[in-house]
Amino acid sequence: MIPADKAFDQLNVMVVDDNAAMRGILRALLTAFGCRRIVEAANGLKALELLRETPIDVMICDWKMSPIDGLELVRNIRDPHNSPAPFLPIIMITAYSERSKINIARDSGVTEFLVKPVTSEALFKRLQVIVNRPRPFVRTKMFFGPDRRRRPDDDYEGPERRSDAVSI
Repeated sequence: MIPADKAFDQLNVMVVDDNAAMRGILRALLTAFGCRRIVEAANGLKALELLRETPIDVMICDWKMSPIDGLELVRNIRDPHNSPAPFLPIIMITAYSERSKINIARDSGVTEFLVKPVTSEALFKRLQVIVNRPRPFVRTKMFFGPDRRRRPDDDYEGPERRSDAVSI
């Protein structure tokens, strides 16, 4: 988790996209927001390699990449037993805008979701949310990742009622 007092200029951000132009656009936006430490990866495998070598506070990744796509990358990162950073906040950026795709990304462990074309305002707001109001993580039999619910549901009485504590 990112310390609440960490300013954008102290964040280590990783941008993962197979399109060099998109990586450049995201780097320019992040730099304009005050981010100074930005690491780039051209694919998910390289991102996993870098994640094992470099402390990262936030990842921004594309969905459609090869040899592994963004969802596979997120699933690897959310594996609490094999990942160097299972709690890493992840913003997925994609051209997919259908509700079903958003739900798939959310259920894979994506923290925030942005549809291309990305505006600087939308990216800035997502980063602010990640830094200022980090989502708690939950573990169930089928899911480990940031809480998918935006608001608590006090009426839910099910067997996997969330608690604020997560242990690995």
